[in-house]
Amino acid sequence: MITLKSTKKGLGVAIEGETLVLKNAFSARYDLDVKTGKFLRPGLAEEDASVAGKVLVADRAKGGVASSWLLREMVRLGTAPAALVFNNAGPVMVQAAAFAGITLLDGFEEDVTEAIPNKLQVSVDPQEKTITPV
Repeated sequence: MITLKSTKKGLGVAIEGETLVLKNAFSARYDLDVKTGKFLRPGLAEEDASVAGKVLVADRAKGGVASSWLLREMVRLGTAPAALVFNNAGPVMVQAAAFAGITLLDGFEEDVTEAIPNKLQVSVDPQEKTITPV
């Protein structure tokens, strides 16, 4: 993987972490267990995979404003992802990440779910709008 640059303004602080790549859209509210960070929907990710401390990479976010309180509660519990990287986050997920204090990048020319391998150590820098292998 080479460095990927977002076409949109990033959100949050620079972080490093391991990627967890989803090939599909996901809903923070309906697909994540707030207490464990594990996925509730079978087949969305590897069995027993947790977003806690990970750089979650997905095609797009779906769902409503409940994502905001859910992600904020996950931050409080220590089960939230360290960063969110999307092809298309959508305004509701951008708001949710801002409310929860989670780093977010979206809007890439490449399909991030194809360009970024699962379980890769990366640096996500919202000020530079980049995701880079470490």
